[in-house]
Amino acid sequence: MVIQKILLPYNFTSLDQKALDFVINAFSHLKDTEITIFNAYTAVPEIETTDTSITGKLKGSLGYLSQQIIQRESELNEVAQRLIQHGFGENRIKTIFKPRKKDIAGEIIESARSEKFDVIVLNRKHARVTRFFSGSVSHKVVMALKDTAVCIVS
Repeated sequence: MVIQKILLPYNFTSLDQKALDFVINAFSHLKDTEITIFNAYTAVPEIETTDTSITGKLKGSLGYLSQQIIQRESELNEVAQRLIQHGFGENRIKTIFKPRKKDIAGEIIESARSEKFDVIVLNRKHARVTRFFSGSVSHKVVMALKDTAVCIVS
């Protein structure tokens, strides 16, 4: 039995929720699928300074950001639990929660190539002027990957 590997990048937006619902509706009845929920976050920088009132405030802010990252990891595990509740086997769900080293599209492309995913389910925001200059994540992923199905939920 060949297992179809599906990558679901998830960034906790309503559009990501829509992509999750699509995955549930399209793949929950298939027993030979493996879902990987992917999130690449911006790491909190390590700053070593002497104790002053300003650096104390900075450390407090960095501590808050670190707590937010821990919260996001917990929320990503809740997404995995939602998949289990909708019929996916627990042994067929993985999560990747890692610090981002490049842009989001680059992280998705690198993960898709290294893990050899068959399908990537992305969402797409409606066009904005800024994406005209920077390019969208979905467009970059589609253009970079060969032999991988990319499903865009809009």
